[in-house]
Amino acid sequence: MKKIFFFLLITSISFAQIERVEPPFWWSDMNLSDVQIMFYGKNIAQNDVTVSNGIIIKGIQKTENPNYVFVTIDTKNTSAQDFVFTFKNGKKSFTQNYSLKSRRENSKNRKSYDSSDMIYLIMSDRFANGNPDNDSDKTVTEKADRANPSGRHGGDIEGIIKNLDYIKELGATAVWPTPLCEDNDERGSYHTYGQSDVYKIDPRFGTNNDYLRLSAELHKRGMKNILDYVTNHWGWQHWMMKDLPTHDWIHQFPEYTQTNHRRESLNDIYASKIDVEVCSDGWFVKSMPDLNQSNPLVLNYLIQNALWWIEYADLDGFRVDTYPYNDKDGISKWTKSITDEYPNFNIVGEAWLNSQSKISYWQKDSKIGALQSFNSHLPSVMDFTLFDAFSSVFNQDKQEWDKGMINVYLNFTNDFLYANPNNLLTFAENHDTNRFNEIYKNDFKKYQMAMTILATVRGIPQLYYGSEIGMAGNKDKNGDGDIRRDFPGGWNGDANNAFNASGRTAEQQKFHDFTAKLFNWRKSKEVIHTGKMMHYIPENNVYVFFRYNDTETVMIVINNNTDKQTFKLSRFKENIKNFQTGTDVLSGKQINTKDDLEIDGKSVLVLELK
Repeated sequence: MKKIFFFLLITSISFAQIERVEPPFWWSDMNLSDVQIMFYGKNIAQNDVTVSNGIIIKGIQKTENPNYVFVTIDTKNTSAQDFVFTFKNGKKSFTQNYSLKSRRENSKNRKSYDSSDMIYLIMSDRFANGNPDNDSDKTVTEKADRANPSGRHGGDIEGIIKNLDYIKELGATAVWPTPLCEDNDERGSYHTYGQSDVYKIDPRFGTNNDYLRLSAELHKRGMKNILDYVTNHWGWQHWMMKDLPTHDWIHQFPEYTQTNHRRESLNDIYASKIDVEVCSDGWFVKSMPDLNQSNPLVLNYLIQNALWWIEYADLDGFRVDTYPYNDKDGISKWTKSITDEYPNFNIVGEAWLNSQSKISYWQKDSKIGALQSFNSHLPSVMDFTLFDAFSSVFNQDKQEWDKGMINVYLNFTNDFLYANPNNLLTFAENHDTNRFNEIYKNDFKKYQMAMTILATVRGIPQLYYGSEIGMAGNKDKNGDGDIRRDFPGGWNGDANNAFNASGRTAEQQKFHDFTAKLFNWRKSKEVIHTGKMMHYIPENNVYVFFRYNDTETVMIVINNNTDKQTFKLSRFKENIKNFQTGTDVLSGKQINTKDDLEIDGKSVLVLELK
């Protein structure tokens, strides 16, 4: 009898076929209380499913692939607890434990990033190698090769943690690392936008626990953690690509079809259906299968994954890659689901377009989107038109009708198109663009002008790692790796350690000191965070604008002319009012607001009026 029992036990164990459970656990008291759990394993759909502890199963969905079953449970008014799923096929059965966890106190109302923040963007593989032992890992294909500009260099979560004080001292209050989830592409995986497992940190960056530690260390310093989320595509090595849950989990064409990148077609009233379809459903590149957010299973999977990371890692915000490339209605539902769960949660979407009307279409409550009965529910978008101006204007030494500081001025004249211009992300460069200091040949004065504008106009400024020490790079000439260089000092044995003042060159120190002074001043300036803005049409390539509220007024002067300029302050009486003096934040110099103002060529003034 004992032998028969042993045989039955072995048979039952060998039949236990669950390879993956996603999400791996959930929380009680979530707004999203109907949780759809995906179970994956060989022929798992042949089983009947039940659950213990009185948990209610609201639905069981099977697909054409017998290796998947999607089970929806009702967690409303259910306390945190462990319970058990039972899978039974005839006399054979096996079980799977599952947990509902307790949420952090006041998790729903967490504060996100906003215009009081400065965001520091990090290319995760290229910032600092805090743990050389994880540079390569046997579970993923590509190994470390620092000599290869397109290879893995070893930057990791530990490297970010070790340098958080450096980032904070710069005046940054939030950190945005490029994606950290596993990317198992054979090559070029360092950028991690082609993810292969969206519940797992890439082992070359560290572990899930390391990521939790990064969040905790940021919060200890009063800083915020922004996750770079990708909804549009995964990598072709994602584990599901070898065994899709449904044929339409990804967009498939009779032959490979790449997106046409014409995001304008998505709100073009004359667009053909095929153009819209290829833009939205075409693949970004061959190695990035395009996810079909119009499939309810896919959409629900992405919503739950996003919510899981927020709750699990105690996140403070998202940046969403290639936002307009998603199914419009699907991505709108995804975004709304997150902000319904976390009403204060900020999400900035990358809508890389070349006009304010096209960009503003993608911001929540857009008047332009409303013309087509569309609301993205996306709180923030990236100010790509200001970036476009930054990329050329400081080489335009003389003002013409369409050249010089007039282009910066004109960018802000179109702010009426945005539902919330103060929630735009502003930047001079990022991980996909040529380096600012490459374009301007490390001209410190031009860097000063750009950073001063970035720090004082409306919106949320973002600084790309290394900009503050003059890092350069040209993607057009040398490829993407050149704009994603290793931060000097991030690797053992680096000759130049720019993380420490003693290791910086004189040139690096000059850039660093200016950046830190400017953005640390900004930290406490409510007048910059939420104050009103008034500006004046540039004359002689000099742009003057004011930030003001009931208690403070700041006057910003940008002279993009190579020559010294002198002009009467009476033109700005509407803002200067009865103020007698102004103190320049950067130099400490005082000016009399009743006199003419003199400013050197290619220079700035940030005047606190008193």
